[in-house]
Amino acid sequence: MNDQAAPAVPLGAPVEGSPARRPSPVTLEGRHVRLVPFDAGRHAAALYALSHGPEKEALWAYLSPAPFPDEAAFRRYYAEAATKPDPLLLAIEEADSGRAVGHATYMRIEPAHRVIEVGNILYTPALQRTPGATEAMYLMARHAFEDLGYRRYEWKCNALNAPSRRAAERLGFTFEGIFRKHMIVKGLSRDTAWFALLDDEWPRAKAAFEAWLDPANFDQNGRQVRRLEDIRAAL
Repeated sequence: MNDQAAPAVPLGAPVEGSPARRPSPVTLEGRHVRLVPFDAGRHAAALYALSHGPEKEALWAYLSPAPFPDEAAFRRYYAEAATKPDPLLLAIEEADSGRAVGHATYMRIEPAHRVIEVGNILYTPALQRTPGATEAMYLMARHAFEDLGYRRYEWKCNALNAPSRRAAERLGFTFEGIFRKHMIVKGLSRDTAWFALLDDEWPRAKAAFEAWLDPANFDQNGRQVRRLEDIRAAL
């Protein structure tokens, strides 16, 4: 009989706690923007007008739907999308006017594994490159980690979508690799770039978001004083 102990099999660290909560329709209030459950009757007209017309087709290049032929088709599509629990569609409204200027979703929701993705992001020109654009992503991440209890927050995009990849890294997500021939979208092959932000990385990312969003970080013309990436690197 061999009394020598068998070598230990490497396993992951134990994970304590209960599954994360599944997101439900919610309102997330910020200084610049507010995220609310998408309501086609309330949001479709403004969002259609801001996302369609000359030089706006590029907004839809990496989203699953194509630009819509008219507002009625847009409204029908989003009325149905708003009923789904996954992806859970949120409209991004300007805090002062209530006008819808974009949307985003929580998607591929896995409470048992505490993994959730932010995706289906549409930022119209009225939202792009504004403090509200960053604030919307901060509000969604904070809700996922602090209110719902997720430990992994994912960002995925077409590997050819350079602006989305830059945005993920600016926001504090870590690039994890390329899934080759991952999807077929609009009849085209898509390689997917994967990014993630983890729960133990969130406190640093949160502090950077809040320092960047502080009114003191903007000059009298509304220009940022310090970049988000620089603030995070200094923490």
